[in-house]
Amino acid sequence: RYLLEQDFPGMRIGPEPTTDSFIAVMYGETEGNVPGNALVVDPKKPFRKLGRFGNAFLNRFMCSQLPNEVLKSISIIDSPGILSGEKQRISRGYDFCQVLQWFAERVDRIILLFDAHKLDISDEFSEAIKSFRGQDDKIRVVLNKADQVDTQQLMRVYGALMWSLGKVIDTPEVLRVYIGSFWAHPLRNTDNRRLFEAEAQDLFKDIQSLPQKAAVRKLNDLIKRARLAKVHAYIISYLKKEMPSVFGKENKKKELISKLPEIYIQLQREHHISAGDFPEVKKMQEQLENCDFTKFHSLKPKLIEAVDNMLANKIASLMNLIRQEESNMPTEMVHGGAFDGTMAGPFGHGYGEGAKEGADEEEWVVAKDKPAYDEIFYTLSPINGKISGISAKKEMVTSKLPNSVLGKIWKLADCDGDGMLDDEEFALAKHLIKIKLDGYELPGTLPSHLVPPSHRKPFQTAE
Repeated sequence: RYLLEQDFPGMRIGPEPTTDSFIAVMYGETEGNVPGNALVVDPKKPFRKLGRFGNAFLNRFMCSQLPNEVLKSISIIDSPGILSGEKQRISRGYDFCQVLQWFAERVDRIILLFDAHKLDISDEFSEAIKSFRGQDDKIRVVLNKADQVDTQQLMRVYGALMWSLGKVIDTPEVLRVYIGSFWAHPLRNTDNRRLFEAEAQDLFKDIQSLPQKAAVRKLNDLIKRARLAKVHAYIISYLKKEMPSVFGKENKKKELISKLPEIYIQLQREHHISAGDFPEVKKMQEQLENCDFTKFHSLKPKLIEAVDNMLANKIASLMNLIRQEESNMPTEMVHGGAFDGTMAGPFGHGYGEGAKEGADEEEWVVAKDKPAYDEIFYTLSPINGKISGISAKKEMVTSKLPNSVLGKIWKLADCDGDGMLDDEEFALAKHLIKIKLDGYELPGTLPSHLVPPSHRKPFQTAE
């Protein structure tokens, strides 16, 4: 709702658990709903494989179409609210985690939403997060409604969230957490307004980059599937080879299933395959229980060679083609909705702050603090109205900024490049130091509004 800036069909928002369906929010010329059973038979939609989850799921699945600019670039899958307690988990009527896993394997980004004032990770949420195993690079976390707590409480909430996530997500890396208030209402607590704006901007940039990376992500998934298929072929052909031709098939099958971890180790050594490419042992054992091993196929070395050739040679040329296509095409970005509100005008991120302060004022922005800077300037013994680099350095290092930053400030402030600073250039250097100390970034090149008045080139009038 926040990203689209409009309601979509089937949307229900409330503090209690409201969404009881998976809603695919997609672009359409006309506004409307398509129920799940119709969706899975539509050849134009990518949901045909969801039919295997049965009617209990399809009755809780729908596509919401509307003509929104944001949806031209991305589609959004809104999942049901996570429940806590045993009763609710059983009463869904379909395998919730299996459905989540199906979507997780196919999407570009997974966003987990937490409320700042109710942080518990329920059993179902824990199971849901575990079903994203192997997709950790896609996960981003949003700590929403952060304006409802003050700074001290927010710090504690953030710490508690990171601790809870660390218990559930088995990766050594720390997940990226975006803190903010993602709705269009006034902030209740404005202490952290700057933080919320910067975090929202980072999240928008992350989402906006998705259309560009979609082709590479699909290629990455193709490579992943090819490697899995290859390993699968080795496992299945090994089980087929070990089966007796006449008697004791059932006993041999049980023995092979129980020895699966040892078979994995043997295949790893034999074919030089990484342990990370093998499917989970427990899950594989459960799947094999219902299979007839005698109907498995033997290994076809030519097919394995074809996969190896594709991974070694074909993928590289495909990657080059994608890069060429990307360089020839304009950069695809997500537009519309909340994304447009942060791009232009005085309410764009960082407008009127840091180095951008004074961009639309006629007077030089440094002038208001120049008298104070001039006092310091004249204590540094200027010669012919200028101070040397040595004198300037003595004053500039009192800021305690590292030399790499001060060097950049010197380069920006020494407008005429003569290795000395006049009173205006010195004032500019002090202004740039103040910008950095206030926590803003320095510009790469000096913006025109920061150029000292005496160093500005006069406009050439046409004869």
